[in-house]
Amino acid sequence: MRLAFNYQCNIDNAMDILTGMRTFCAVVEERSFVRAAQKLEISAALTSKYVAQLEERLGARLLNRTTRSLALTEEGQAYFERCSQILDQFDEMEAAIKDKQGKPHGRLLVSAPISLGESHLSAAIAQFLQLHEGISIELRLSDRFINIVDEGFDLAIRMGQLGDSSLIARKLAPMYAATVASADYLAQHGEPKHPSELTGHECIHDTNFLGGKLWPYQNEEGEWTIPTSGRFAVNSAQAARAAALANVGIAALPRYIVKKDIDEGRLIEILPDYMRASGAVYALYPHNRHLAMKVRVFVDFMVRYFAEQKDWQ
Repeated sequence: MRLAFNYQCNIDNAMDILTGMRTFCAVVEERSFVRAAQKLEISAALTSKYVAQLEERLGARLLNRTTRSLALTEEGQAYFERCSQILDQFDEMEAAIKDKQGKPHGRLLVSAPISLGESHLSAAIAQFLQLHEGISIELRLSDRFINIVDEGFDLAIRMGQLGDSSLIARKLAPMYAATVASADYLAQHGEPKHPSELTGHECIHDTNFLGGKLWPYQNEEGEWTIPTSGRFAVNSAQAARAAALANVGIAALPRYIVKKDIDEGRLIEILPDYMRASGAVYALYPHNRHLAMKVRVFVDFMVRYFAEQKDWQ
């Protein structure tokens, strides 16, 4: 009886330590007790209590706290690095066992570009969640580069050309560019029939897409990289689309952003014979020994979803 009691106490202590470690790591990653509490779905008071208990157990201060900021101590930095590794290994071990039981489950943290998230991924994820009741998803939209390993993401959806990376990349769909303008703009300024004729036109620059002000074109006769100029640049495909609709100028945008506008006559596609692929859409995830089932089924679903989207054909 005493042996059983001691065994249970050891289990409880181990779980308390894991809870403290997980809470501490969440506070560091979110840089806030409040945001960490929201992520862990517990109260801010309990979050603070777990970290305090962890510090008391270790006999060391891990965080320097003020009313406005948090900073890791030297001991806290070293402990965070080891904690992250231990928790990753623990979660990987649990996922490997649970996946063998059948249905995928757990929380997925996904990074994606803003325009793609708003135009396609939200709808795709809605379908995915209906199929997989055991999985929850937090989709974080940002056009900045995300280091998915350092920032704790399960995977990222990215567009364009991929550089060298230790991540696994799975292609979801090709991505094409479309050069467009409003009928009113073309009536006033003329329609370019060759990429070289873009010079002198008012061009709208989506700074997240293609080569900024250098627009690439190709056909069977050759390739061209055209230096363009214009008075409006923005780091948003949707904002560049809105400017084209407002007769500001000619825009080169991902085709999926403007396909409906082209089909319904709000924008005119110019230079269609010179259209070229501008990379692809990829799912990227870390190279783990065991890929969690929740990641695998999500990526498989996205491959099927994009294959069915006419915008991407």
